[in-house]
Amino acid sequence: MTTLQVRMREELVRRSFSASATRTYLHAVDAFQKWSGKPLEELGPEDLRRYHLYLLEERKLANATIVLCISALRFLYVRVLKRRDMKEDLPYPKRHKKLPVVLSPEEVGKLIDSAKNLFHRAMLMTLYAAGLRRSELCRLKVANIDSKRMMLRVEHGKGGVDRDVPLSEELLQMLREYWRWMRPKTYLFPGTENNWRADKPITSKIIWEAVRDAKLKAGIQKRVTPHTLRHTYATHLLEAGADLRTIQLLLGHADLSHTTVYLHLSQKHLQAAPNPLTQIKVSGTAKVPRSRKLQRYEE
Repeated sequence: MTTLQVRMREELVRRSFSASATRTYLHAVDAFQKWSGKPLEELGPEDLRRYHLYLLEERKLANATIVLCISALRFLYVRVLKRRDMKEDLPYPKRHKKLPVVLSPEEVGKLIDSAKNLFHRAMLMTLYAAGLRRSELCRLKVANIDSKRMMLRVEHGKGGVDRDVPLSEELLQMLREYWRWMRPKTYLFPGTENNWRADKPITSKIIWEAVRDAKLKAGIQKRVTPHTLRHTYATHLLEAGADLRTIQLLLGHADLSHTTVYLHLSQKHLQAAPNPLTQIKVSGTAKVPRSRKLQRYEE
């Protein structure tokens, strides 16, 4: 790691970037430096422009990945090197927003029932019943389960913000049964070290595998990821009558605009909107021609 990359890492830490975000930013900058073959301090706007085109046209990376690379380079040149003029040479590509996949209650039930063991089942139920992100599930501790208040404490969520999420009776019973079997110490879902259980967080890879295996066994055709359960949790809350502000707090969204996407996913809210066609009177179809041939009308 060069002196400049060390400075960048220190600046990321100072600004409370997560460990995973720090690694990702440093990896993106390292890839740029290897592509150019020059010291980062010597690279200029033309190098950034050519690298941007390289990512788009030769690597053909997804827009989300390119946005991440641009964010890392912006941080390096604007925040660390204080070259604010470089920001104009690092435009973000236009992102195509896709609506997230949402499972039906029946599909969620099939997914949970298809977990290959109690460890996976407990993870899937917790992801869905608390609307957690992968990183939040990894760091969840036994002490975060408050059975007296029936709350689950999420510590250091996105942006370093803590929040409380209601703990359902069904999830509490599941976690109690899981605890009697697993006996975790600090972390609710402990990881492994040298193939032996260790008092450390699991990796997000384990969560991905649990969701993937359950999806395949359940025969669900939709694309299902751990984050799908978070989207599904929020959508089901909305359809059950929860307001957007409450859902925002439960999900830990910093901005309400991030929560409004669930209005587009809720069948109940979309179907409640009146269709303007119902207000128009049209004649029946009995006299409407069935032929698609061009007809000539005489004046």
